[in-house]
Amino acid sequence: MAKSKTRKKAVYTPPVRAEKAAVTPRWLVPVMIAAWLIGLGWIATYYVAASTASDVPLISELGNWNLGIGFTLIIFGVILSTKWR
Repeated sequence: MAKSKTRKKAVYTPPVRAEKAAVTPRWLVPVMIAAWLIGLGWIATYYVAASTASDVPLISELGNWNLGIGFTLIIFGVILSTKWR
């Protein structure tokens, strides 16, 4: 009886890492948390000033733009959180 041909298998070689693992910059986490807290504080200050009818110099002049500023800061913090490794 004839012997069947054996297949030659390629030797496994693991993939080469092209880059070193990236490290998070030291400034990223403090800036991210600060953006969240400042944005949250900005919105809270706006609502407290509006509900008590007090006159806060910058907050009172901006009106509803305060919500845009606060949410922009919070979204900026979320965007920075995607860079965190």
